Amino acid sequence: MEVTAHHRLFGGDLKFVRHDAATTGTSMALSVFTPQGEGPHPVLVWLSGLTCTANNFTEKAGAYKRAAELGLMIVAPDTSPRGDGVANDEGYDLGQGAGFYVDATEAPWAAHFQMESYVTKDVLSLIAEHFPADMTRVGISGHSMGGHGALTLAMNHPHHFKSVSAFAPIASPLNCPWGQKALSAYLGDDRTAWQRHDAAALIGQGRASSFDDILIDQGLGDQFLETQLKPHLLEQAASGAGQKITVRRHAGYDHSYYFIASFIDDHLMFHAERLK
Repeated sequence: MEVTAHHRLFGGDLKFVRHDAATTGTSMALSVFTPQGEGPHPVLVWLSGLTCTANNFTEKAGAYKRAAELGLMIVAPDTSPRGDGVANDEGYDLGQGAGFYVDATEAPWAAHFQMESYVTKDVLSLIAEHFPADMTRVGISGHSMGGHGALTLAMNHPHHFKSVSAFAPIASPLNCPWGQKALSAYLGDDRTAWQRHDAAALIGQGRASSFDDILIDQGLGDQFLETQLKPHLLEQAASGAGQKITVRRHAGYDHSYYFIASFIDDHLMFHAERLK
């Protein structure tokens, strides 16, 4: 592990890190905020959206003051493997910057795009080895594509994650253009293989039962709300499964980090309460 930058803030430490990841076969970047004190601290993993890097949340969300007050670590990994030898696509919604937090099975993506395993194996192992983290108290959250990732990884790996929330998540990749493009490229055309990467489908199957609540915030001024995000599909699935979720809709808010910064404190408190 290499620390490429280190900043002191709110009594804690923010480190930008690079490491060699066994799952992706590449060097990967992430940021780690550690509050003051010896720990071990509870951990929130943040997954960012399309086109983002490990820096977007770190620089724009305004999360660290409240995280420091709550004694909460925040880990923000990159959204995909990167580099000259890594497959890519001309579109912003596929390839580098658009890993969708799945383990690709199709060429040319399978060689490096193993993002589900990267987050649940490499990232968690790195944090456990190098930081004062309590790995029995880990939550996960994210935005858009990262919201999809947070929801699906939490439900597929409940032994790792004790709490989950999302901002403007892609609720059902099976039922939106972003998801259909990415999952067909990464996983092939057999839609049954897509099911475990669809949050609405997983909730409908009862796979969220270990979570007492799932907090979701959605801006009503979001340009992707009707065509790509479709939070009503999560509500329908939750109603059918008897699963509690809390979907809060906010007039005038869009898909940007201004929206995230406006409500990130609520999510940090939501996770801190469940990671006590």
